[in-house]
Amino acid sequence: MPAEADAEVAALVARLQAGDQAALAELFDRHRDKLRRMVQLRLDGRLAGRVSASDVLQEAYIDAFKRIDHYFDKPDQSFFGWLRLVVAQRLADVHREHLAQKRSAGRDVSIHPAGSQADSACIAAVLLGHLSSPSQAAAKNEAFARLEAALEQMDALDREVLVLRHFEELSNAETAALLGIQPPAASKRYVRALARLKEILETIPGFAEGHP
Repeated sequence: MPAEADAEVAALVARLQAGDQAALAELFDRHRDKLRRMVQLRLDGRLAGRVSASDVLQEAYIDAFKRIDHYFDKPDQSFFGWLRLVVAQRLADVHREHLAQKRSAGRDVSIHPAGSQADSACIAAVLLGHLSSPSQAAAKNEAFARLEAALEQMDALDREVLVLRHFEELSNAETAALLGIQPPAASKRYVRALARLKEILETIPGFAEGHP
């Protein structure tokens, strides 16, 4: 993040600490697009039509408002990192509420720890989203299973770096900070993960159609 943007965030955080509640809304809006991408990627597809990314973010904002003192207990963390954690916790709660307690919606399927590690099924769903015609339905189901299995074999940290950089569009510095690793290590893992993803996708029939 540029120094000017850092200064603006610091000023908003100072206002918030002084009791200016409007500063939280400004901070949340500043990071809304990144948080929305996070939720859209990780929200279980079985909840389509019942829960939207906007629903999750609205509830997460209320959570952040209630828990703001938790951030100031550890002021050395980035505000975005803290907000992302609040959203991740809300997303996990949404999954537990809708999938763990309603067997018709999520029978015999485990709940993934949204926000803690990238879920292979969610990544596969995003990558195969272009295979949508009726004639492609069977191929898509087969490709989904193969892609999910292959992604599951990737190193978990590499997969997480891939999601943060490639899908959530975070910077290398933001990714490194969120994962607690050095930026050079995050960059190296991203390059490795992209190469592995390319190898995986080349084995999926029909994927190249519609993709540059």
